[in-house]
Amino acid sequence: KNIESTADMQSQPVAATLDRFNPGGFHWHTRIVEFQDVTDRNNNLVFETDVIPYRKNSYRGNLLFARNAENGRGLFFLKEAPGSGVQLAYGGGDFTAEFGDFTVTGLGVTEKDLREGEWVKAYGCVLGVWSGGELEQLTALRSYQKNLRKLLPGRDEMVMMNTWGDRSQDTKVNERFCLAEVRKAAHLGITHFQIDDGWQVGKSPNSAVAKGSFKNIWDNPDYWKPDPEKYPRGLHPVVELGRELGVEICLWFNPSVQDGYADWEKDAQALVGLYDEYGIRTFKIDGLAIPDKRSESNLRRLFDRVLERTGGQVVFNLDATAGRRGGYHMFNEYGNIFLENRYTDWQNYYPYWTLRNLWMLSKYVPAEKLQIEFLNKWRNTEKYAGDPFAPANYSFEYLFATTMAGQPLAWMEASGLPEEALGIGALIERYKEVQHDFHRGVILPVGDEPSGRSWTGFQSVDGERGYLIFFREQNPDRKARIETWLPENSKVRLTPVLGSGKAAVQKTGRRGTLEVELPAPNDYTMYRYELIR
Repeated sequence: KNIESTADMQSQPVAATLDRFNPGGFHWHTRIVEFQDVTDRNNNLVFETDVIPYRKNSYRGNLLFARNAENGRGLFFLKEAPGSGVQLAYGGGDFTAEFGDFTVTGLGVTEKDLREGEWVKAYGCVLGVWSGGELEQLTALRSYQKNLRKLLPGRDEMVMMNTWGDRSQDTKVNERFCLAEVRKAAHLGITHFQIDDGWQVGKSPNSAVAKGSFKNIWDNPDYWKPDPEKYPRGLHPVVELGRELGVEICLWFNPSVQDGYADWEKDAQALVGLYDEYGIRTFKIDGLAIPDKRSESNLRRLFDRVLERTGGQVVFNLDATAGRRGGYHMFNEYGNIFLENRYTDWQNYYPYWTLRNLWMLSKYVPAEKLQIEFLNKWRNTEKYAGDPFAPANYSFEYLFATTMAGQPLAWMEASGLPEEALGIGALIERYKEVQHDFHRGVILPVGDEPSGRSWTGFQSVDGERGYLIFFREQNPDRKARIETWLPENSKVRLTPVLGSGKAAVQKTGRRGTLEVELPAPNDYTMYRYELIR
């Protein structure tokens, strides 16, 4: 109705409120950020909406930033929930804003989820404040996110190889294949080798040798034991070779989905048993479906039980590729996020697409919590014939470099690589020397959005020092002026760590601009930087 209907303008619709903050005022510049996962179907993952709140309106997203234009101070709300499109009991929005009054809505709970004498966990909500500019705003958010789970170099840092990216599915996995892959992985500098679906007795729906099911897994008590035909000595020979060569063995696992994960205790015991017998502590968690609060609660019980029984040593790689899952802002205390399946077989792996997804997410999600893939660029080249952005048009080193801000994932079979690919091992060894130091900082995007023809990159901010990665995509300009998160008019020493950069001392321009030079298209450099006072 029109504004003269004053009685109606004062009416308050009923909404399930998680939190509310009413600082008052009229000059709030607000950004709401919505996220999509289900990356098998989505390749655009971050959507920003900038508004000056007026009358009451509802917005979708997991993040709301509001800056007061009068004093430069601000607040953020983080809704710890799946993406808006897959939340439980969703009312159509996550935030309402009316002038200087901000509300977080949507508990993820209905009255049907409540049981006498039992606590039910609603979606989480975080309120944070900052003063200053966008860097201070994003650092305030990241200071919370980084404390959800301590990033331990011996547990959480990884350069993982998972062979599923070459589409053999479970047709090859056996003891002999895995032993050969571990040897090649060690030569490449890989730290973690993950055996995907097919190592176990049970057969999943994704099996290429015998179509199975995720339903009623525990009708077969041996489902999560190593297949004795493929691994007659269990996983011991593979694990022992891995230990000898410095490659940690990891596994794929699919919790028992039926009846709201009612069998979570059996699942937990299976995982703990694999940890106890083989020392396996990194598990890719796939096939999740969270249709109701009971499912979500039982999954938490599963993860918590495993961490409790293993002294917090286990890392869960939580798959975000399909189904109603945790997204980017829920279950973050349990490990990292397996971001996407991309395959040269289906011509949906483009290096700049993957780089763009990491670049877009890194502003609001810790990059070091995302597993980012690079593939065997020598496979399926005929399917990309004439395509300027085909993987074969990039060096193998460059493909690896696009993953460095995250947790690199070699999504391939090492045995399928040509001899020339093994030269990447020296680069990976040098990267591992700085990986944890790079990931300790607040990693944020710099330059332009990756497009295949941009100058782009990342900055890791750690006080007056940190790291910069710059990518010259297929851009004709040998030099570029790139805005960074460095302070203006500051003297900066740049020391090359990886790639084609040269040592330099520069004074930053407006918005922390640096001049960067790379000799050829599709090239990169990583610098360690320090401010000189």
